[in-house]
Amino acid sequence: MSTSLFDPLTTTAVELQHQLVSGRLTSVQLVETYLAQIDAYNPSVNAFISLAPRDAIRNIAAALDAERAAGASRGPFHGIPIVLKDSIMTAPGLGMPTTAGSFALAEAKCKGNAPLVQKLVDAGLIILGKGNLTEFCGLKTSAMMPGWSAFGGQTLSPYVGEIEDNETILGHSSPGGSSTGSAVAVAAGFAPLSIGSETTGSIMVPASRAALYAIKPTFGDVEMRGIFSLSELYDVAGPLAKSPRDLVPLAELLLGRKLTSAGQKNWEGLSVGFVDPRIWNLGDSMCRQHEGTAQEMIDTYELTVSKLKEAGGVIHYPIAVPDVSELTVDGKEAFMPIAFWDCKNRTFDSFLKEYEESPVHSLADIIRFNAEHSDNALPHPYPDQQDLDRCLSNADAEEEIEFLKKGLRAKARQLLDNAFDIEGVNIIAAPTDSALLIHGAAAGYPTANIPLGILSYNGRAYGTCLIAKAGEEEALLRFMSIYESTLPPRPVPDLGRLVPIEGHRKI
Repeated sequence: MSTSLFDPLTTTAVELQHQLVSGRLTSVQLVETYLAQIDAYNPSVNAFISLAPRDAIRNIAAALDAERAAGASRGPFHGIPIVLKDSIMTAPGLGMPTTAGSFALAEAKCKGNAPLVQKLVDAGLIILGKGNLTEFCGLKTSAMMPGWSAFGGQTLSPYVGEIEDNETILGHSSPGGSSTGSAVAVAAGFAPLSIGSETTGSIMVPASRAALYAIKPTFGDVEMRGIFSLSELYDVAGPLAKSPRDLVPLAELLLGRKLTSAGQKNWEGLSVGFVDPRIWNLGDSMCRQHEGTAQEMIDTYELTVSKLKEAGGVIHYPIAVPDVSELTVDGKEAFMPIAFWDCKNRTFDSFLKEYEESPVHSLADIIRFNAEHSDNALPHPYPDQQDLDRCLSNADAEEEIEFLKKGLRAKARQLLDNAFDIEGVNIIAAPTDSALLIHGAAAGYPTANIPLGILSYNGRAYGTCLIAKAGEEEALLRFMSIYESTLPPRPVPDLGRLVPIEGHRKI
């Protein structure tokens, strides 16, 4: 990569904005640095499904530089690049398709920007490209490795590289979660910021495996029109960054409100309860352990708890939270039935209606398209669409699903609220490699990820997830700011040891 005016692996958006305001850097120089980084290292990690046309990126950056030179500023993100998950609609004029990872949508044209995207554009952010994802956010076949789509291929971790043979879905070489491209793009220095979306773990898990800070806001507080969702009950879009200093203004932009205390670094009013990592972890079927890996993660987790206590934090450890098996409604499993019903009856239709032109207009059309174009749409190593078929065959009654939705939300909030109250905390923390994120999704509560460490085994990053009550993003972000100033800096990947992916698709 050519000599640059800043290190794209470590420089934050806040730091870049200071350089832009001072005149030490222009947005044109900024995007040229990121494009050079992408050219050098994206062939080894495959973070992108598509890039915006380079001349268009440069022209947008030059126009924003001219605005600044004329004394106008759109705010803290004026002239800053960002990457979007490719389940978020962008207008044809931006030069990128919105595919959700599917060949069925490769030629489809959106009516316009999703409202969230328009907010970003109006704030002066430069959309560099669309991040690869698990196709349809993971709802195609349960066999898919996270970060794989028929249209985009497989995204790899910048910390680990190649996925091990016969790896489990969330094993130590898995990049983890459907917003994988969004996370990898930031960790690999392709942009300082990105936006993903999450049902349960789709932002947090890839953020943890990319050593990033990330937040999924309270359900219903971010406009989701024009963004593919698995369920109307769980899904929220949220930002990923290298520092909570970047997350605070970006969360304010998405939420449309000030988060006054979010950047403060005092413990007043904060109390955090950490669950036992020996109880809250992933089973071997999800994450196969290797010699020393499980204990190393526990040791780092408990060392972090000790350091936060020494720094004056009100920390409770260990605290008890009911197991995910208690998230039932009258004894009935509710989480996935709700998602399958919503996909068949609500979310696919809502998403597809936002296209001006598309070869498919329904879930049934997508399944048929995939079968008719199986060489591209159902390729090795995942030549089936069992989850899509299961959605289409769902025969649950709407009344039953509405009952399950109300019951699940109430049950999840009851379980978490009891834990908050009994333990006397306002934030619950757990290994991100655990099922606690299901509680957060079912409750509709805001969740976050903070970097924790990297494994000696293969260098993969891992993190800690956080949950607070509805509307308490400020508490999460304030704790994240304290955490960043208390613990060692997040680890940076060694991109020089990565090998380009054989047959990498050029973007």
